[in-house]
Amino acid sequence: MTHSLATEITPYTGIVYTSFQERATFITHGKTAQLAKQNGDPVLARICGTIAADEKRHENAYQKMMEKLLEVDPTDAMLGIGDMLGQNIRMPAQLMYDGENPNLFNHFSIVTQKLGVYTIADYADILEFLIERWKLEKLVGLIGKAHEAQDFVCRLPRKIRKLQERVEERAHKMKPQTMHFSWTFNKEVTL
Repeated sequence: MTHSLATEITPYTGIVYTSFQERATFITHGKTAQLAKQNGDPVLARICGTIAADEKRHENAYQKMMEKLLEVDPTDAMLGIGDMLGQNIRMPAQLMYDGENPNLFNHFSIVTQKLGVYTIADYADILEFLIERWKLEKLVGLIGKAHEAQDFVCRLPRKIRKLQERVEERAHKMKPQTMHFSWTFNKEVTL
């Protein structure tokens, strides 16, 4: 099944996106809180922990909405899930720009991957979590292309895990590189 970018955001794709995004931000803020605590910044740890708790509440609300949609309209809900997850979920941070670095998000992503704040494994874990929470493998009564969407989504975590393996193999072969971030006063960071 080929998935193209959605031409419009629907209530279904919007709820899928927020279900995924809220879980991702819960994870990243939680891990940032742990790193802050380990590195002696209890104030930052507390702030990030509070944000993570808020994100968890948001996550639960959106995921419950999708559960209800899957109950009352499984075919269109599954199509929405397939459409949104077929795009690779993009986080709002992808739009960040500091006025200097046109590759800021890519560099930021490298840092979060290296630090373990948000990794490809987290992406696959979130997919697996949503598939299980929404019981997507057990959905019955789907009509038309919704079966294809179900198969696609349920196989997606394995594809992401294979990508993760390739990325990790490449990372082990790479020499350390340095980057500068304007928000760290252009301090050199070695990755």
